[in-house]
Amino acid sequence: MKTMIIGGGKVGTYLAKFLQETGGHQVKILEIRRSELSRLSAEIGESNVVLGSGTDPMILESAGIRQMDVVAAVTGEDEVNLVVTSLARFEFSVPRTIARINNPKNAWMFSADMGVDVAINQAQLMGRLIIEEMSLGDMMTLLKLRKGQYSLVEEKVDPEAAIIGRPVKEIKLPKQSVLVAVIRREGMEIPNGDLVFRAADEVIALVHSSQLNVLADLLGPKKKE
Repeated sequence: MKTMIIGGGKVGTYLAKFLQETGGHQVKILEIRRSELSRLSAEIGESNVVLGSGTDPMILESAGIRQMDVVAAVTGEDEVNLVVTSLARFEFSVPRTIARINNPKNAWMFSADMGVDVAINQAQLMGRLIIEEMSLGDMMTLLKLRKGQYSLVEEKVDPEAAIIGRPVKEIKLPKQSVLVAVIRREGMEIPNGDLVFRAADEVIALVHSSQLNVLADLLGPKKKE
């Protein structure tokens, strides 16, 4: 996959290195500050760095934006990030655009009308994480899918959970949820109807966001009446 990153600061540099090292992506990074070029070249490779503004269509064109699968605008200026995504989507028809939101008050502008597919609002993400962690107890979110509509989660079965000693086929699972795996000391098991839950089973499940609390209650301690 080919990704163009606009902004070679700490966020852009980390993102480029991450994609190179873990995803095998072909990365091109645009940076307007000449003083940053030597550092960027040393960290992600000279051939992957372009000097210029991401708001200049001619520079974007020469940098190969038409061949990109993804454009990520991660500068420290919201106005620049919006111009970049608009150009990427409406001028160059890039399939996927991602934009960083620096000022939460500007979040309303980062919409599909401005060419933004995914807007990264750090303040909002942190707030949601705090709320989720407080409400779901020991449940850990491993991955979010379909823009947060579904979550891949992991939680240990509590020693006092009502499901202990009962097979999967007798358990009323939350709507729109699937048990993916159960990890035990002896290894991982793919759940079927006959699998009997034990204390400390590590349950991995795919569940709709509206049903996370239901699953947490199921795997947690039996509620006192």
